[in-house]
Amino acid sequence: MHNEYPGEGLSEGELAATPLQQVRRWLADAEARQAERGDVVEPGALSVATVDADGRANVRTVLLRFLDEHGPGFVTDLGSAKSREIAATGSVAASLTWPAMYRAVRFRGRAVPVGRAEIDAYFANRPWGSRISAWASDQSEPIADRAALVAAYDRYAARYPDTGSSDDVPVPDGWGGWRIDCTEVELWAGRRDRLHDRLVFTRVADGGLDTAEAWTVARRQP
Repeated sequence: MHNEYPGEGLSEGELAATPLQQVRRWLADAEARQAERGDVVEPGALSVATVDADGRANVRTVLLRFLDEHGPGFVTDLGSAKSREIAATGSVAASLTWPAMYRAVRFRGRAVPVGRAEIDAYFANRPWGSRISAWASDQSEPIADRAALVAAYDRYAARYPDTGSSDDVPVPDGWGGWRIDCTEVELWAGRRDRLHDRLVFTRVADGGLDTAEAWTVARRQP
């Protein structure tokens, strides 16, 4: 099966001055399209790639929870497989992909822990059920069956009942997040005949994702 990609593409003249501005622009486009057409489900779905201790690649999808000049970030159990692999190597790659729009963004760089204050503030804004599940799930570890998982959820739900308050469920000690201190951000835009556009921001100096002087831009062949 062969599909053409009748996307609008991306030219150097259309590219924002910084990676942060461009990614935010595309993310806003994806959120607007989901609201209008419903064909970009979870615009913030972020595929995160790591390698394990034996050098074997691993990938999973999380949700983008932070995006600012310090880089894209996500939350997770700090004892999970992804966290162990990130901590061991310090390296991480991730991508946002919107097939309906023929667009994707790739991030590569160094993983740094999300600050405790940011984690606490984010956790307080999660729905009560999601805060309970952070306690109930020992992420990445084996479990006998779904019934055991539900039973764990019920135990913590009884311990921390929903009072309608943002602090009725404390943040688990082992719960946190990671941010990508990017060295490279690639914008991919699909075109007809596989002549896709690939414009890549590469870090050349100190500065965040919104510091134009910290980045150079080059086009890569598709």
